[in-house]
Amino acid sequence: MNSLTPGPLQIDPDWMTGALRRAGALRESRVADMTCKPVGNGLVGDSYRFDLTYEDAEPDAPASVIGKFPAADPDSRRAGSAHLLYLREVSFYRELAPTLAIHTPRPFVAEIDLETDDFTLILEDLAPFRQVDQLAGCSLEDAEIVMAEAAALHAPRWGDPALQSLDWLVARPARTSATVQERLPPIIRLFAERYRDALEPEFLALVEKLPKGLARSRDDRSSPRTLQHADFRLDNVLFDIGGGARPMAMLDWQTVSVGPGAMDVAYFLSAGLDPAERRHHEADLMRFYHAELTRRGVRNYDFEARLVHSRSDRDCTHVARPGCRARNACGEHAEGDVYSSHP
Repeated sequence: MNSLTPGPLQIDPDWMTGALRRAGALRESRVADMTCKPVGNGLVGDSYRFDLTYEDAEPDAPASVIGKFPAADPDSRRAGSAHLLYLREVSFYRELAPTLAIHTPRPFVAEIDLETDDFTLILEDLAPFRQVDQLAGCSLEDAEIVMAEAAALHAPRWGDPALQSLDWLVARPARTSATVQERLPPIIRLFAERYRDALEPEFLALVEKLPKGLARSRDDRSSPRTLQHADFRLDNVLFDIGGGARPMAMLDWQTVSVGPGAMDVAYFLSAGLDPAERRHHEADLMRFYHAELTRRGVRNYDFEARLVHSRSDRDCTHVARPGCRARNACGEHAEGDVYSSHP
């Protein structure tokens, strides 16, 4: 049965009961009442927390769930559709999440209308949890947890040719990326005009290198391909989920793609740690990530090659920190995860 719904306000207790029963989250219990309130500050999707009460509640019935839907704002929705963000996230939860070792929210509903891009995601609520400020950076201990989870994402599909057969993951995004590449230079010019007073000249110069760096990274086939998150940063990480039941979970799979796993690692290290801390510890963190890949079965990927790939990818991902700094200096906020306003 299709569980697609027109939107959060159309979800009632009967709909939620049916959805959770079909997902195996409920057996006999029935949702008697629920409240719905917005959470997070996503730019291309709207997210809500549904707090649930039951008739004859089962011990493991979820007390709350997270719902994710297309953006109500028409411009944001068009952007989400044009860049295949809705299709990629729903398809990730349906087809790929069960094949990985990285921890993600359990999807109770993952439906999309391929003609309209209407979609419904009802996800496990991972609260309580701990979040870390993207601009402040995380501790070395947290960074090591993230490196372990990066390996848990990359190792299971390392060099897997089956990924290339997924049209929504490879062929269609490739056609879209060509358009994005053409549009980047004028976008960067607007960025430079807007944030010129907030960033030092060397950071603006770094931003201007982004188009060539991305093209070089995309075309380089010297690094093994795997599944990559492609927005692997602190804003999308929850630590100590479920009150410490697991060390971490990764959110927001709208940009999932195929590419070098080193790109995710480089992106995280370039923006997730204080620069001085990163320079002192990055080799050890990369060595730990490499050891985790090996432990999970990746072979013929020596550490020195991995170091070169990560540092090459970091050259085009260093733009993340100046971009966040500029927006913060101007009183703006980057898009966060769907859980960020948990009470």
